[in-house]
Amino acid sequence: MARIPRGLIIDQSRVGIYHCVQRCVRRAMLCGRDAASGKDYEHRKAWIRSRLEFLAGQFAIDVLGYSVLSNHFHVVLRNRPDIVRGWSDDEVARRWWNLFPMRKDGDRPAEPEEHELARLKADPDMLAELRRRLASISWLMRCLAEPIARRANREDGCTGRFFEGRYKCQRLLDESAVLACSVYVDLNPVRAGVAQTPEESQFTSVHDRVEGRKAERARETRQTRQRLAKQSRRQERRQRAEAVCAEKAPDAWLSPVELDPRCDETLEKQPSARASNRGFLPLGLDAYLELVDWTGRQARADKPGRIPAHLRPILERLRVSEELWVETVTRFGRMFHRAAGRTESLSQEAARRGCRWLAGVRNSRKIFA
Repeated sequence: MARIPRGLIIDQSRVGIYHCVQRCVRRAMLCGRDAASGKDYEHRKAWIRSRLEFLAGQFAIDVLGYSVLSNHFHVVLRNRPDIVRGWSDDEVARRWWNLFPMRKDGDRPAEPEEHELARLKADPDMLAELRRRLASISWLMRCLAEPIARRANREDGCTGRFFEGRYKCQRLLDESAVLACSVYVDLNPVRAGVAQTPEESQFTSVHDRVEGRKAERARETRQTRQRLAKQSRRQERRQRAEAVCAEKAPDAWLSPVELDPRCDETLEKQPSARASNRGFLPLGLDAYLELVDWTGRQARADKPGRIPAHLRPILERLRVSEELWVETVTRFGRMFHRAAGRTESLSQEAARRGCRWLAGVRNSRKIFA
């Protein structure tokens, strides 16, 4: 298959949502246990999650979802050129320093000196290029894959490629495609037999969201008890400390699920946990978790299940065919290629790229009403 230039798939001047997949060369083991050699690479999943969380706080890119499997990983990303345009020159220089520091404090970037930031800001053309890179999907994928590859090669005592030369990229053109792709990514470990339920699927966005939801409910319970009880100064200090810890919730770096265009501000704290609080779907977290759980049960032959009555409006509102929803999520990666969405969305994307049609139009007609 001919390689399509990234510029035809990714429009860096506009906000867009993209599904990216990075595979190891020769489908070699990335994480998990290698049955042939008996070696255990499970710890590498934590490398990828930790690196992705760090990058979410530096780039003007929202991380909507992710999952890490044995020989590849998925990420759903939304570039935010609108946000990076609002950053000051000092902010751009500081974030670029965090990505490529000249000095380190252990494993973390050292705090830059003023003259070091001034050096990055001295060339206006270079600063404009750094601003563009901080909203680039390709640069985020590069900053994610390269350190992991180097670290894995050091651990294996070898050199050469660890990941394939190019990551696969799909543009998600509308809410129907974003919803189907998000559920597809979150259910990857369940379909692969790595986990039985979404909440047990470690190193996925759905697992982090479930853990974050648990932490939020526990914090609300504690705060309610503290309001009812007479608080001492020690209890007040503990409550403030818990509020600080809440910022480090497992899903604090992920984009919220529920779309709220009014909540489109950049987070103030440095380094921020994520690019924005906007969200990406017209439904709340609980409804999304229920849909993921129901879809996962449908995909398993031993648990046929049925559609809960209150989920019907969600699928109808997004104009998704209920009968083909499970097939869509299960075979999403094979049904769509460079872009995914409803028929009209694919037609508009084909016109933007200057071609007659895009692969997946026939499937789109069957799936999305």
